[in-house]
Amino acid sequence: MKFKFSTLLALILIACNGKDLPVVEPQVITELTLHDTDDPAIWVNPEDPAASIVFGTDKDTDGALYAFDLDGKIIESKTIRGLKRPNNVDLRYGFQLNDSTKTDIVVLTERERKQIRIFSVPDMKPLDNGGIQIFEGETGVEHDLPMGVSLYKSPIDGAFYAIVGRKSGPLNGYLHQYKLEANTAGISATLVRKFGQFSGKKEIEAIAVDDENGIVYYSDEGHCIRKYYAEPSKGDEELACFGAALFREDIEGIAIARFKDGEGYLIVSNQQQHSFVIFDRNSNEFIKELDLTTTETDGCDVVTESLGEKYPSGLFVAMNDAKNFYFFDLSKIIPNN
Repeated sequence: MKFKFSTLLALILIACNGKDLPVVEPQVITELTLHDTDDPAIWVNPEDPAASIVFGTDKDTDGALYAFDLDGKIIESKTIRGLKRPNNVDLRYGFQLNDSTKTDIVVLTERERKQIRIFSVPDMKPLDNGGIQIFEGETGVEHDLPMGVSLYKSPIDGAFYAIVGRKSGPLNGYLHQYKLEANTAGISATLVRKFGQFSGKKEIEAIAVDDENGIVYYSDEGHCIRKYYAEPSKGDEELACFGAALFREDIEGIAIARFKDGEGYLIVSNQQQHSFVIFDRNSNEFIKELDLTTTETDGCDVVTESLGEKYPSGLFVAMNDAKNFYFFDLSKIIPNN
């Protein structure tokens, strides 16, 4: 296998330094959840960015989708409880519910009920008539248990999609992509394609979509970061399988930092190394690796808008394996943007 010079340099530094990485401390550590944090999603309040909300799943049979303010305090009125092992969560802005109403939506997987849930944001009203069943008809062991999810809003026609992974699946067609459409109950989901290779080594959980570039990335945990077109009409050919040599064991959460000039970064959890590997958004070349003091991070998310005095450069959120989430001003992770 051929490596670019930047990747070779990174490997040499990792081999020499081990865990001796630049360390960044969080501004905020959230209040504790009850069970097992897993994945965050950040909603930017368009009227008052300092009043934005961080959602985070608590993965248990008695699970929940927690809502936190930017000081890390739980917002009980916007927290959804009574969920059966909620796993990953994502959100998008401006879903057209009817001729006169748009709403932002948050979508999460509910593994034990084999469905996705959809709620309006910020009022947290259910839009799914109690849940939308997915992976129907799948007969393999754990092939019908949803885990990862990412939303995609097409820049071509404005259509909304949910791209969903599962606890286990076939070597081809591991991901299912559903088109989300308004109906009398709120929102329905129609399967439009099955795509995505799987190494068979561990599982696929972390999924992230770059809407502007029409690209979906996902972590084939013991193998590589895989890259495909998010637009169904562009086909199912794999565009890249990269980053494997930079990770100790599991490749986990993926966050995409998008800047207005088209530049940006992928921030990916190196779970057993307790660190984060940063790649260029467009070339996918290695940039650097950081220790953000979290342990065993599954999910992460990022926004590049200013969220007030505490997060003037944007916000990065990472799950920590102690029933909480860590909040960072983005300039601490990616300076000079």
